[in-house]
Amino acid sequence: MKSSKVITAALSGCLAVSLILAPAALAADSSQAAPGTDQAQAAASTNRINEIMQYLEQYNVEGIDQDTLIRGAIDGMVNTLNDPYSQYFDKDEAAAFSHAVDLEYVGIGIRMVYTAKELYIEEVVAGSPAEQAGLKRGDTILKINGVKIQDTKGDELSGTAGTKVSLLVSRKGMLKTFSVKRSEMASTSVTSKMLGQNIAYISIGGFTQNADEEFTAALDKMRAGGMKSLVLDLRDNTGGYMDSAYNIASQFMDKGIMMYTSDQSGALTPVTITDGSKIGVPVVVLTNEYTASASEALTGALHDNKLATVVGTRSFGKARIQSLIPVSDGAELKLTTQKYLTPSKEDFNHIGLTPDIEVQGKTAQLITALQIAGMNRITASGDNHILDVNGSPFAGNVGLIKQGNTIYASSRVLAALLESEVSWDAKNKKVLVTNGTGKVSGFALASKEALSQNNETFIDVKAFQQKFPSLVWNYNAAQNLLKLSVK
Repeated sequence: MKSSKVITAALSGCLAVSLILAPAALAADSSQAAPGTDQAQAAASTNRINEIMQYLEQYNVEGIDQDTLIRGAIDGMVNTLNDPYSQYFDKDEAAAFSHAVDLEYVGIGIRMVYTAKELYIEEVVAGSPAEQAGLKRGDTILKINGVKIQDTKGDELSGTAGTKVSLLVSRKGMLKTFSVKRSEMASTSVTSKMLGQNIAYISIGGFTQNADEEFTAALDKMRAGGMKSLVLDLRDNTGGYMDSAYNIASQFMDKGIMMYTSDQSGALTPVTITDGSKIGVPVVVLTNEYTASASEALTGALHDNKLATVVGTRSFGKARIQSLIPVSDGAELKLTTQKYLTPSKEDFNHIGLTPDIEVQGKTAQLITALQIAGMNRITASGDNHILDVNGSPFAGNVGLIKQGNTIYASSRVLAALLESEVSWDAKNKKVLVTNGTGKVSGFALASKEALSQNNETFIDVKAFQQKFPSLVWNYNAAQNLLKLSVK
């Protein structure tokens, strides 16, 4: 039922909520309540608040706006909870919050990546104003409305629907200016594609009200295409409606415990699935530090029920649920009312869920997940902005760096392709790559076989090939495109 959605998320702009009605006891007129000590104390507290407000209004030398006083009192009460997830919304804020949870916004339809030196476009949404204007993934944004990116955070891309924003971008060394009209956008929460060897890839960007229906449609399409394994990408998914996550979990298991919840009493209550369906294929789940709340609940359910292998980095660590309680004048109170634990009763709040296989870096994580899912031939191509895997676009890059005639690639990507592990020898300033047999190969900064930039390491692909002859690589100078594969 859409009217009783439970939402979770990690970051301040999009936090966990459960849409419920205000408790009847609180909504009732106080004159109808039974007399007693508690009622008298409550009345005395209310009178004291009103008394202070009257004094402030009447005697404060600068004058006081009553609405400001009331909002300050409400925010003060909520802030005393010392809970970053509880928050009061007025009518407009409540509407904005609802739009944010459902991935609705005003913009041009691009996903950007900030690095220490630049801002570039990682993804252009299909059919968006950005695509219609001619922007492409990999474009480096130099100015927004004439302002250098060093002096802006990119917030200028949002604004009023119908207005325009000007972008100066660099594309393969050429400068181009684009005028793009902002539009109301509703991001698709679920995307999917079938890759080689009948490996399905499904990404859930957020648990919107329709995410469960979108996932079901995507899964049906993948099954019709002959799906033999599934990579479920929950990276950067900060949460959403918990019952969407529950319904999606029901697509993986016919029966079992999705999670445990507890309220003020501390008693654990199992949230069970009784009429689901078995997924029937191996599953790999991708997580990172922004995998949070509802996506952590789904990850924990699949992992603890032995339905999936988790690859990536430790998740965000938000195991608390908020209720969204309607109050007067269209306002809402988002209040933490429950905590939840995984089926194995792990309370991971502020800790996060540990993956089965820890892998750093977007591209390396994806490659590892695809290998576990059964893909035995992978070609990763791109530059330092974009990534294609077997000809299909993904978020990430191969970490291409060109210095003179030397071509470097991300050490993480190279190691992942060889199903090896990469580490850093700080004493000798070497990148170490350890293969499946335990053999360690080093690439030193001093010999320029390796580079270190922005806390990442890169290896000369020619030097890497000499120690790992199975690597196949090709660099297209005209397109500035590096292809990497293993024979």
